[in-house]
Amino acid sequence: MSDPANSTAREHSGDVYEIERLKYRYLRALDTKAWEDFADTLTEDVRGDYGTAPDGTALRFSDRESLVGYLREAMGGRGVITEHAATHPEIDIDADGYGARGTWYLHDRVIVAEFDFMLIGAAIYSDRYRLTAEGWKIAETGYERTYEATMSLKGLDFSLTPGAALAEGS
Repeated sequence: MSDPANSTAREHSGDVYEIERLKYRYLRALDTKAWEDFADTLTEDVRGDYGTAPDGTALRFSDRESLVGYLREAMGGRGVITEHAATHPEIDIDADGYGARGTWYLHDRVIVAEFDFMLIGAAIYSDRYRLTAEGWKIAETGYERTYEATMSLKGLDFSLTPGAALAEGS
């Protein structure tokens, strides 16, 4: 007997693949500070929820311009190095074929050498996707941390050299 869920998954395997590529592009563009490419992964009315900043400010956004603007400001310089890797995607296409939900496991690292600071952590990303005339875009994104660890780099004989993959002028 055939499983209807498996036939639906097969019918939408191309969409799932495109959504996976979209999320990978989102993370690559973030880490390389390619802000135009990053913005292109998002709908204009994207909603973002990245928890709270260290000062307690809510990191919630309701449009592409404010979300990209904040990240560009917070992570923009070559002195802030980030590494994001998302794995274990669970993607479900909506019945109408024009929306989808995704859950990902995130591992990240942020290094700010100027302040002798490094953060490592993990989180569960929850996304909503929308099929547009330009293809799949992220319509909602956010995560909840499973953990976050910070460390001082003082006294560790630590040096950091930004690589050529970072966008010019970042």
